[in-house]
This record gives sequence, C-alpha cells and structure tokens, in this order.
Amino acid sequence: MIILGVDPGSNFTGYAVIKNDKNKFFRVTSGIIKLPSSKDMSQKLEIIYDKLKDVIKKHKPDEFVIETAFYGKNVQSTLKIGYVRGVCILSAAHNKIPVNEYSPREIKKAVVGNGAAAKEQVNYMVKNILSINEKMQYDESDALAIALCHIFKMRSPSKKGGNWKSFIEANPERVIS
Repeated sequence: MIILGVDPGSNFTGYAVIKNDKNKFFRVTSGIIKLPSSKDMSQKLEIIYDKLKDVIKKHKPDEFVIETAFYGKNVQSTLKIGYVRGVCILSAAHNKIPVNEYSPREIKKAVVGNGAAAKEQVNYMVKNILSINEKMQYDESDALAIALCHIFKMRSPSKKGGNWKSFIEANPERVIS
C-alpha cells in the first residue's frame, strides 16, 4: 500500500509518500512545496494543486492522509489553512483516492507516543523509524508523520477487531524494550 501524507501550510506545504509492504515501510519521496510570498493566495493554491497532482501521477498512492484543521488565535491564518486543505483534498478526490484525516494530537501520539510532543521529537522519531539520516524541515517530517500515523492506525487492533496481545505478537518491531 502506498500512502500520501500532506502537512498543509500557506507558506510551506509538506508532502510524503510512504510504501507499506508486508508490514515494512519506507519513504518513497518527500519534500516541501515552498510557496513564494510574492504570489497571491489563488496562485499559491494552484502551485500546491499542481505539485500534488504530479506526485499522485508519479507514485499512484492508494490512500491520502492530511492533518485536520485546528483553530489558532489568528482567524485569517486558519482560513488560509482551510483553503490549502481544500485544494489538497481536491487533488486526491480528482484522482479517486480515499481521504483520511488525523488531528495533530493523534499524529504525535501515534509516532512519538505523546500527543503533546514537540516538533523536534516528531522529526527525530520519523527519521529513526524510516532510517533517514539527512536533515529535514519540520513540514516534511510532519508529512511523513501523518503518513506513518495512518499506517499505524490501520494496523492497530481497534481497526481489525483484535486485541493488544495479538497486535504485539504480529508487530514486535513496534515494542520498545
């Protein structure tokens, strides 16, 4: 299964493609869509859409995952994130890819084990889980974390109707001793 994770942002949008093959997962590609400050919002949205369309065409993901919207102190920023999320989801919908959403807290909990984890912790764990050695910006590691969260949620006992004992037996690499 191939998962496309997106961390939506109006200045930087992170994206990541992860392949899950027989309970082993690895990064196929990831990066950041840097949006020029000289462009207006509609032009930025077009850039995001076009880039995601290219990623989808090249890697043919089976699932699309995006971070849910959260309300900050700045209403304008929240609205801009909403626009970006809409364009990202539209890119998946146009390609008939199922869309899933996870909250920032769910993502951090799935990847780090702590829903209040700092960005540095998420970055560290993503690089550790996927054996990535190079430095990466938080938007990129967040996109990878979103994709990993989806894989972990799909494998969890609650999705399959199992129990924790059978989950641990089936996934010994997830247990830290």
